[in-house]
Parts: sequence; C-alpha cells; structure tokens
Amino acid sequence: MSTCPYHKISEEFKPFDLTNPFPFYKKSRDEQPVFYSQELGYYVVTRYEDIKAVFSNWKTYTSENAQSPFKPIAPKAKKLMEDQGMIGLSGLSGRIPPDHTRIRRIVSMAFNLSRFKKLEPGIRALAIEMIEKFENEGHAEIVKQLAYDLPALVIFMLLGVPNEDVQQVKSWAESRLLITWGDLTEEEQLVHAQNMVRYWEYCQNLVALRKENPTDDLPGDLVRLQAEGHEISDREIAAICYSQLFAGHETTTSLMGNGIRELLLHPESWNAICENPSLIPNAIEEILRFSPSIVSWRRKALEDSEIGGVTIPAGSNLLLVMGSANRDEANFENGETFDIQRPNAKEHLSFGYGIHFCLGSSLAKLEFKIVLEELTRKIPHLTIKENQVFQFALNTSFRAPVALEVEW
Repeated sequence: MSTCPYHKISEEFKPFDLTNPFPFYKKSRDEQPVFYSQELGYYVVTRYEDIKAVFSNWKTYTSENAQSPFKPIAPKAKKLMEDQGMIGLSGLSGRIPPDHTRIRRIVSMAFNLSRFKKLEPGIRALAIEMIEKFENEGHAEIVKQLAYDLPALVIFMLLGVPNEDVQQVKSWAESRLLITWGDLTEEEQLVHAQNMVRYWEYCQNLVALRKENPTDDLPGDLVRLQAEGHEISDREIAAICYSQLFAGHETTTSLMGNGIRELLLHPESWNAICENPSLIPNAIEEILRFSPSIVSWRRKALEDSEIGGVTIPAGSNLLLVMGSANRDEANFENGETFDIQRPNAKEHLSFGYGIHFCLGSSLAKLEFKIVLEELTRKIPHLTIKENQVFQFALNTSFRAPVALEVEW
C-alpha cells in the first residue's frame, strides 16, 4: 500500500488540456492507476472497477464537491455569488441522501421517458429544419449549424423557455462551465460570476411564473407536485432548472460534436449506419464510451480508505476519469478501438453510476439518435474536411470539439 501523496506520473498530467488525453490515461492505467495531482490537489482515479466502486459507495465518497470550482473563486466574484445565495447551489449531482433521494424521486415523476417521448416529433422537426438549411451547400460547420442550438432548443422546450432566449442562456451556461471547471484569471471570474447571477435569477423567475400561470413543462410539473404536497421548495425547483438548463444541452451538444466527428474519422462506421440505421443506438453507446462528453467527475472521501492500493485520507478530493475507465481493457476488449458493434458498449460510465446516474441520459440519446437518422438519410455522403485542427475548451471535464467542418 502506498502512503505517499506524491506520484511522479502527475508531472505528465495536464488536467485542463483535453485535446487528446487518452494516451496519458492509458499510461496511468498501466503504471499508476491512482495518483495525486499536485496541480489540482486531487487524487486521480483512472481504472474502470475503481471508479465504479467509488460511484457505488456514496456514504464514503460524497458528491458534495461535484460542482465546486477547481480554482479558488476570487473575493469579488465570491461575494457577488454569496450575496445571491449561489455558493453550494446544486440541482441533484452535488446532493447526498436524504435530500438527494427526496428531490430525485419528485423530479423523476416529471423528468421521465413518457415526457421525453412527447418531445420526439418536435425534436425530429427541429433536426430536419436545421439540416435542410445547409444540405444544399456542400459544406457545413456542424457544431455551429446543428449541435450547438438543437439540444438547447429541446431542453428549453422541456423547461418552457422561449426560443428567443436560447443564445442568452447558452452564454450563461458557458460561464458556469468555465468558472466551475476552468482555469480563469480573477478578472475573468468576475465577468462569468455576473453571468451566473443573471442565470440564477432567470431560473428563479421560471418558477415564479409557473406559480402565476401553470404550464405543461418540467418546472410547471414540479410546481404542481409541490402544490399537491410533495416536499420540494421553490429554491430546489429553481436549482433543478439551473442544473438542467446547463447539463441538458451542454453535454448533448458535446455528444453530437464528438459523435459525428468519431463516425467520420472512422468512415466505415459512418457508412455502416447509413446502410443500416438500426446500428445507430449501439453506435451512440460506443461514442459515449470512446469519446464521452464528460471525461471526469468528482467525489470527496469522508473517511480514510484505499483505492487501487493507494491510501486516500479522509477529506481528500477525487477526480474520477471516466474517459479512461471507458477504455480500460480489463472491461472492454481492445478498448482503444472504436467499434460501433461492441457488445458491451453500454457498460460505459459516461452517465455516472449508482444513485447519481444521469436522469437525462435517455433524452440525450434520443436527440442524437434522431439527428443521426436524419443526417444519414439526407446527407449520406458526408465526409470530414481534411487538415482540420480541432480545438477543445480548456477545462477538466467537458470535452468536445469547438468546431467541426464537414463537406459532401
């Protein structure tokens, strides 16, 4: 058992550079699957079974730090957020039982497959409309012209947010990503903190409006359930909206960008789903395994423990690297190979595991399935533009190309 918090491999770890972290992940799995990152002040966990075990044990490894900023918030930015009651704000991912159990049970009554299915015709209409705008152009930038707006329009449909607010809320959501998972200067933090305050005020207003005029959407359902006697506060409903307006589209945008990129980088896979659309659902699972939207998530040890032979003192922060676990050859044969017919692709950890498994996973997969069905039907000869240099936002967890140029 190792008791030293220093591990040499951490010198090679670049936590904010997600351009191509997978060779390092493999090296870590092979040589030091649990190591301490001095830069982050976190123990980094890279093997499948270790990460699954941590996700499964919420009593020892709490999620209370899941949405805490990696870098200390500058005093001015922190005061601004504290004055609005935003420090420690979380929908579900940062909560623990019994609050997590209570709120998730109520949210599950509204945020479920039957409501998602109601959205399917609207999602397909949106996908067709957006693809038709560029299908005769011979080229497109897929992130900007399809993947960026469509998931936002869908989650806003679910939350009852008008289309004209899309760009504004997307901008606020990006601020949340950067201030929580990014590496910002004090000046940058203040700008993004101001955006987050506006974002939080917007979510609180969503709830207030439903109190005045009931609606058939997620916040409307939660307000109705509250009125029927279910124990959920206005602040908790607003926090769910705050969380979903971010997680419900940012990660799906990333899924589409990553997924279309991987399929086109592996043209035999793209051609296979064009010829046989029934392969699309498993192709999506393989994309989630091979190139996940979220490559890492966090936990905090509440007591002394051991992971992969390394002593984890109580109070330690953990970075669980699902992007590494998903390629662990102990669980996925030829894990570094992209295979859309992989029989156990669904075993990936990209939506988490255990009590915090992502509630919106079915919606994200439904959206991308519809997009791939329509894209392969309308533009089957899609290819990736050659000599592209792919850029990825600097942060620890959310990985997707900033732009994706295609042609046909």
